[in-house]
Amino acid sequence: MMQSLIQLSWLIPIYGFAGVLLSLPWSTGLVKRTGPRPAVYINIFMTALAFVHGSCVFAGIWNVGSVELQFQWLQGADMTLSFDLDLSVLNLGALERSAGLALMAQMYGLGYMEKDWALARFFSLLGFFEGAVSGVLLSGSFFLAYFLLETLTLSTYLLVGFWYAQPLVVKAARDAFLTKRVGDILLLMGVLALASWAVDLHYNELYVWVKVADLSPMAATLLGVVLIAGPTGKCAQFPLHLWLDEAMEGPSPASILRNSVVVTCGAYVLIKLQPIVILSPVVLNVLIGIGTTTAIGASLVAIAQIDLKRALSYSTSAYIGLVFIAVGAEWPGVAIGLLFTHAVAKALMFMSTGAIINNTSCQDITELGGVWSRMPATTIAFVVGGAGMVGVLPLGGFWALQLGIDFLGREHPVLAAVFLVVNALTVFNLVRVFRLVFLGPVTAKTRRSPSVNWLMGTPMISLSIFVLLLPLALRRMSLLPPLRYWNPWVFGALILSGVLGLAFGCTAPLSRSLARSTQRPMRLMQELLANDFYTEELYRVTVVFFVSQFSRIVSWFDRYVVDGAVNLVGMVSLMSGEGLKYSISGQSQGYIFTIVLGISLLGFFMTWAMW
Repeated sequence: MMQSLIQLSWLIPIYGFAGVLLSLPWSTGLVKRTGPRPAVYINIFMTALAFVHGSCVFAGIWNVGSVELQFQWLQGADMTLSFDLDLSVLNLGALERSAGLALMAQMYGLGYMEKDWALARFFSLLGFFEGAVSGVLLSGSFFLAYFLLETLTLSTYLLVGFWYAQPLVVKAARDAFLTKRVGDILLLMGVLALASWAVDLHYNELYVWVKVADLSPMAATLLGVVLIAGPTGKCAQFPLHLWLDEAMEGPSPASILRNSVVVTCGAYVLIKLQPIVILSPVVLNVLIGIGTTTAIGASLVAIAQIDLKRALSYSTSAYIGLVFIAVGAEWPGVAIGLLFTHAVAKALMFMSTGAIINNTSCQDITELGGVWSRMPATTIAFVVGGAGMVGVLPLGGFWALQLGIDFLGREHPVLAAVFLVVNALTVFNLVRVFRLVFLGPVTAKTRRSPSVNWLMGTPMISLSIFVLLLPLALRRMSLLPPLRYWNPWVFGALILSGVLGLAFGCTAPLSRSLARSTQRPMRLMQELLANDFYTEELYRVTVVFFVSQFSRIVSWFDRYVVDGAVNLVGMVSLMSGEGLKYSISGQSQGYIFTIVLGISLLGFFMTWAMW
């Protein structure tokens, strides 16, 4: 039985796509009599089926070891394309995490969007998203992973633009799609380069090729840069980071998955490509530079945001920046630990903020307050999620951060300090949000805020319990360091950074109106952080300006040179035809003479050219 389930593991990514196909009659509006609920139940059932199937395979792989499955689906000439799965404990653990979060997000979404007229379409898109993510995580081939990453980009675009009647939503979906396309196009160059040099794009074969690869330093650097470009866009890292906060215009259930699964999926692909990336030390430094810039910059920008979801989305970019640092420093275990603990904690926090937005129809933290007395369960979920993400002993985030600080502190103390700074800034930001939203007097927006319905409350409670029990699961899986390896200095530094963030967050003066400071330096700093270091304006005067000017030149060349040449040929042909029509005599011998003369001249010129 177990062997059959393992051999049928290729069905796990198919479940999500099958749910999309089965729910088409409702999502396209062909069936209206029953309402949209059948489409919802179909996609939830398919996600649950994928989760259960993955759990069984995980238990089997845990006992028998890794298994590789290969299914050939296209062969022509000297090219063979196959559907390859790598069933390992790591891959299946990542799959179970994403499938479990998707299942909770779908249940949460049913309560959040129960009155939305396009409910069936939304759940079909979630099924499409889940199928793409499952395929990427189980893929044993870089080619298949790239194809599914493109599918993931499409599903993100459709989910962000779900409420397409709103101009801001349309802009957010467009920016998210185009920003990711920049990274995807560069990643495609890496796929083509590896297909040429390594021939085989299976991960295991690529790892064998890396050991004997004879690339020049320039080639290795260019290859590494294009390979990290795709994950940089997917993970919202500088300079391709602007899409994630704009994507918060979409529904909250989609934001849950976007901040916990999408960015994690991109980082997971980067971890699998690390043995190739390390061919160039320059690329490793680029990874560290991108991660450090994003981690510090996004943490600072987050503390100046007044939008509830955007304040949390920037912290997502910051934590994935720490993952990039870990990969660049060649510590993939640290990166995996950060991904796992951050995903579940951030999903819980977005569930709590989504509950507030659903009840108040407001996500401006300056208009909220006193939520804790109206929504106690939501308040507990936010606190548990925040504690599980930052360095609060003994929750999961603490162990992931201390592992990174411990390992990096030996060779890269500056990078270990970056972990501590990000932890302190994140604690400060979460305390700031908590004070403005959950504490203080009740405002007009929160006066009538009842507790959430059971469909939204059940996933929040379940995930809260999971976050609290996560250290026990990590200990059972032998992922926590033994007592004799605990470094008290690392523990003390991490706890101290959290205490400093907590102290500044509790004592910093917060104005509910968040009026600009009267002191010019402070006011400039507020504007700089609130506008994300004016990155969008920088793009407008650099990349956008040069592309626009280049487009103008190309348009002028096409209109006056290319079209001019074509129009000239047409005019000459027209004038020639008009002139020749007056030479028509109607005598056949004249026509024959003209044909013979033309053929003779053609033969003469061909003979002359050959000589």
